[in-house]
Amino acid sequence: MAEPLQFLYRIVPTRADMLVTGLTEHEMQVMATHFAHLQKLAADGVVLMAGRTLVAGPETFGIVVFLASSLAEAEAVMRSDPAIAQGLMHCELFPYRVAVWADAFRLNT
Repeated sequence: MAEPLQFLYRIVPTRADMLVTGLTEHEMQVMATHFAHLQKLAADGVVLMAGRTLVAGPETFGIVVFLASSLAEAEAVMRSDPAIAQGLMHCELFPYRVAVWADAFRLNT
């Protein structure tokens, strides 16, 4: 069996001022589902990392680096993201390869 391929998808809010003016109740619910979805995929070994820029203007974006067996599967994983499926985010998919990963990588929150 071939080793899984790495992919990256980039997401951008469809409402450009979403992070400036604040999320609506509906957007908060979708984003909570989006976060839980990514956490589940990480626990399942699909998502390697996910995060977003810390700017609130129209230049903000998020990325998800993940594993899939094919481009078609990667597209399906990306499209299953609730933020994308429910229209809160635009998305763009890229084949990707992590070149350097620190052994001591830990999330500092």
